[in-house]
Amino acid sequence: MIFNEMMKEGSVRKPYKKIDKWIKSFPDNSYEKKHQEAQRIFKRIGITFSVYEKKSPEERMIPFDMVPRIFTAKEWELIESGIKQRTKALNLFLNDIYNSANIIKEKIIPADLVYGSRAFESSMVGFIPPRKIFSHISGIDVVRTSLNKFVVLEDNCRTPSGVSYMMQNREIMMTMFPDLFSDNLIESIDDYPVNLRKMLSSIAPQNCKNEPVIVVLTPGSYNSAYYEHSFLADLMGVELVEGEDLFTEKDKVYMRTVTGPQRVDVIYRRIDDHYLDPLCFDQKSLIGVPGIMNAYKNGNVTICSAPGCGIADDKAIYSYVPDIIKFYLSEKPILENVKTWNCARDKDLKYVLQHIKDLVVKEVHGSGGHGMLIGPKATKNQIKKFSKKIRNNPQKYIAQPTLNLSTCPTYTSGGIAQRHVDLRPFCLMGKDLNVIKGALTRVALKENSLIVNSSQGGGVKDTWVLRK
Repeated sequence: MIFNEMMKEGSVRKPYKKIDKWIKSFPDNSYEKKHQEAQRIFKRIGITFSVYEKKSPEERMIPFDMVPRIFTAKEWELIESGIKQRTKALNLFLNDIYNSANIIKEKIIPADLVYGSRAFESSMVGFIPPRKIFSHISGIDVVRTSLNKFVVLEDNCRTPSGVSYMMQNREIMMTMFPDLFSDNLIESIDDYPVNLRKMLSSIAPQNCKNEPVIVVLTPGSYNSAYYEHSFLADLMGVELVEGEDLFTEKDKVYMRTVTGPQRVDVIYRRIDDHYLDPLCFDQKSLIGVPGIMNAYKNGNVTICSAPGCGIADDKAIYSYVPDIIKFYLSEKPILENVKTWNCARDKDLKYVLQHIKDLVVKEVHGSGGHGMLIGPKATKNQIKKFSKKIRNNPQKYIAQPTLNLSTCPTYTSGGIAQRHVDLRPFCLMGKDLNVIKGALTRVALKENSLIVNSSQGGGVKDTWVLRK
């Protein structure tokens, strides 16, 4: 049964009563006019993303839906506590596997699953970053399946994107409908850039005695999330730099400025590990900073998030997160995992191949809705081809049941209709652990679709957390 977040047994749930009244207050066709106005604002601001399906990147607008998604304070407390628990456990896991590896010695997680992953970075072995934190910014994808049940779909511990869209969704709603924010007591999300800068300052190297110099390192304007990179740098009041703007000397990182070199203390990098340092990783990289890893490992600069933390994103590791929580925190998971079959296990592989038409199959390193098969919506030919791929490389795939993602009211060409949604709350971990009281809600705009990714036709909506 699919959970409808607005309706319960034919009646509007209490959190949505004012929004329901607001929707019904629009005269004929005026909602469509407001919808078009919102799209124009998105376009004017330049809120786009790049799609790499063709030879050259294509800029697309992200569809924005004006009907907000609403959580009560009690519902958010559950989500927030679960996100904090998961973030703490995954950071303990990362610190452990690059140092003592106790979780592997205790045979909680197979060694080859960790050391055989392409996300594991051997150059980080034996290194402990400031405050023992590897993943400073996480975006944990959560789906709702019933009134009081939220489950984690996947972890994003490297450079999760979408926080700029979350903030712009709120800005547009407040600009277009200020009365809504007078009539509803909604938690603010405006402090995210302030908290982000505080977190980055709190992880500065020990030898940094003054106010840390922070930069956002971007691959450049052709990157799909470039808008977000520039947006966050601007709101934090720090420099947005590319690799060529930085250089290293005597294991220290400097920024080129019109007044001469300036020492850099903290780098919020939005570049993949592979391209970060051509002296350590890909020698052909033109967007990295030669020598940055030596500066990092000598304690002269902090990189956020740490190279190698992507192992915590690995979809094969995901299935062990409940064990990770129990091992490091001696607690039961507050937010459950989705049942997951790891095709690297013979028993799981057999089950997946026998039931593939009922499952969602994903590449272990896939993202953005690509490299996956939704069994119930696939043709016989698609299932046949995908089954062959799984047999040839079983370690590359995991499978999960088809989830009944909850639905929210969403504007369509035919009026207000129910569409499936997911949720990405953002967590900052430095001196303090902080989950912003809001999130990115992604919505599958196509009827009956479960794919919410913007590159696959999904949209976004404002997410409200009501005050107590």
